[in-house]
Amino acid sequence: MHKYQKDNCLKTFDVLFEAHSEIIKYMESDEIQPAESLLDQCLQGVVSIASIVEKDEETAAEQRSEVLGHIEEYGGFVIETRDCHGQKEVVDRFKKHIDKVLLKTKNSFANSIRQTRLVVFLPYKASMWDSFETEWRRLDEDPDCDVKVMPIPYYDLNPDGSYRQMHYEGADFPKDVPITSCELYDLSKVHPDTIYIHNPYDDMNLVTTIHPNFYSKQLKQYTDELIYIPYFVLWEPDLSNPDTRDKIIEDHKHFVVNPGVINADKVIVQSENMKTVYVENLTKWGGEQTREIWENKIFGTGSPKLERVANLKAEDYILPPEWEAKILRPDGTKRKIILYNTGLSALLNENEKMIAKIRDNLLIFKENSEDVILLWRPHPLIEATLKSMRPGLLEEYKEITDSFKNEDWGIFDDTPNLDRAIAISDAYYGDWSSLVTLYKETGKPIMIQNCEVLNDNA
Repeated sequence: MHKYQKDNCLKTFDVLFEAHSEIIKYMESDEIQPAESLLDQCLQGVVSIASIVEKDEETAAEQRSEVLGHIEEYGGFVIETRDCHGQKEVVDRFKKHIDKVLLKTKNSFANSIRQTRLVVFLPYKASMWDSFETEWRRLDEDPDCDVKVMPIPYYDLNPDGSYRQMHYEGADFPKDVPITSCELYDLSKVHPDTIYIHNPYDDMNLVTTIHPNFYSKQLKQYTDELIYIPYFVLWEPDLSNPDTRDKIIEDHKHFVVNPGVINADKVIVQSENMKTVYVENLTKWGGEQTREIWENKIFGTGSPKLERVANLKAEDYILPPEWEAKILRPDGTKRKIILYNTGLSALLNENEKMIAKIRDNLLIFKENSEDVILLWRPHPLIEATLKSMRPGLLEEYKEITDSFKNEDWGIFDDTPNLDRAIAISDAYYGDWSSLVTLYKETGKPIMIQNCEVLNDNA
């Protein structure tokens, strides 16, 4: 039985104890109507507990049967008293035994019914599942946890903030991850002990938004513990230099001061240095009197994303035949694979310069495709972001991607499986992004593109 359910049942037992003394007062003063009403409520209370016990699949049948037997005994006592409460001997028997019977029932329930934690993960994009995966596996292997993965819908936004298109990626998660439908599972009713989120923005994002039912301010009402783990990792901040420390902290502000971080009961970040960045930004936002709050709820224990990447192996992935055909030469030898990552910030900051740089890069890699295969993995929200924030660039960007796909000399990877791209590639090239921090864990070469530098023949 989930902890929330069991706690509520135990509270019901306590309410019943309080009702007994009131019932006795009414009986002794011959107030029949209120006595009957309270006895009926006592009966309804134990019937509701019995219904929950009967449905409990975590507790062995023998233990459930024992508890139900005690509940039946208590219920019989209540019914007998209700039907005959005008008789002095019935009142005396009720006064003498009812608390003992209920105490025996409550103790049997408390000791025999197995308690489990209900933990719910709320990812929204399948490509970001890696920020949860190792934590999910750890909890899923815990026999005292009932773990649900419930992908939630999200929307692209129009420039005016209105919803454009809804997305739901429940079918795109790894096959070994059981999915619970958000349409069939009401968090407000089941009240999970813990909810994990990796989208911190609520209604503060200009490009996309998760469904408002799953904003952090709503989720706090449905759980005892809301945990936020960022879906990204950042380049590790060096806070050792006092001359640059404040600027580094300030530069991270937009990652930190968001509703999900503020509303969470616990925030897990990639390192102790990153914890310092979070604490300093949040203290500046909330005032020095709030520092202890942030110190106690931010944990720099490490990102599951980094833990996962460290264990990636290329041989663990079966590649699509069309990928194999490009990667392998006719003699069976393997071409080098370059993971080309284009992010959001570079396009938004550099605009046409970055469009020109992407064109230039593709031309160079195409000319060298006999030796090197380009695995292009653009940020999954580029088109939605351009449509919302840089509509003038969207048509040109789509023309580039469509041309790359049609020419079919490289690999365009828009799947949720980031791990595969990291594992099979031989080097990274592209923008600064959280992917750089992940890729660094592999020990393979990394090169950052510069939009100011173009091929002389471009």
